[in-house]
Amino acid sequence: MAFPMDPFSCPPLWTGGPDPSGYYSFPQIQSRNASNFKGVSAGLKPQAHSQYPITTGTSVFGVKYKDGVVMAADTLGSYGSLARFPDLRRIIRVNEHTVVACSGDYADFQFLQEIIQQKQIDEDINGGGVTMKPEALHCWLTRFLYNKRSKFDPLWTTVIVGGMQDDKPFLGYCNYIGVAFKDDLMATGIGMDVAVPIMREVLDKKGVNEFTLEEAKDLIRQCVRVCFLRDCRSSSRFNMAVVNKDGAVVEEPTVVDTNWDIAKTIKGYE
Repeated sequence: MAFPMDPFSCPPLWTGGPDPSGYYSFPQIQSRNASNFKGVSAGLKPQAHSQYPITTGTSVFGVKYKDGVVMAADTLGSYGSLARFPDLRRIIRVNEHTVVACSGDYADFQFLQEIIQQKQIDEDINGGGVTMKPEALHCWLTRFLYNKRSKFDPLWTTVIVGGMQDDKPFLGYCNYIGVAFKDDLMATGIGMDVAVPIMREVLDKKGVNEFTLEEAKDLIRQCVRVCFLRDCRSSSRFNMAVVNKDGAVVEEPTVVDTNWDIAKTIKGYE
């Protein structure tokens, strides 16, 4: 092997290959220099993935009660810091005993929603009367999201799966790198910091087996209200989902109660 005579150059890593001190244009890979783009077919361009969420949704919440699960998410879609889309639904009903809620990039959520819905259609056609349970969907999501992450093409989403598993409430969490767990209560985004302590305090005083549907709804409304007041990407308009032995229902959006009486005392900012 002939080595370069330049004392400041390193020998190549292999014959005809790059050396550690220089630049090297690998075969079949287009140069990043814009002047080389002309005349190069699209098939030779390096593959690129989105690394920045564009339209996003903030926290989603879930809590178990004695007969099922209650989940909620606001309907605001933020384009960066702009409150751009006021009516984006981030809770979907998968089947009669499974609901999925998602925060993060809304386009990735739509992509995931199509896959889940097609998976449910395939289950209905080929399942022989056996449909997808929430724990099975949660397990599959952990593998799917981890697989996307391993390909350096993650879905920038955090998912909460709620439902009834063998007549018992189920609540599972999975994020964009495949981290997953199950618990009696959970939230995503800033809700993990401001809402989970509120839910934890209530459930520590009164266990899940004594928690009623109305108490669970009131707790979720309180969490939505706190995040609306504390999170600039949140909205007062939200929709709620309830899953129990009677089925899964995603309710129409409502508005959390607010109190602006304190605004009368703020002066000097007119």
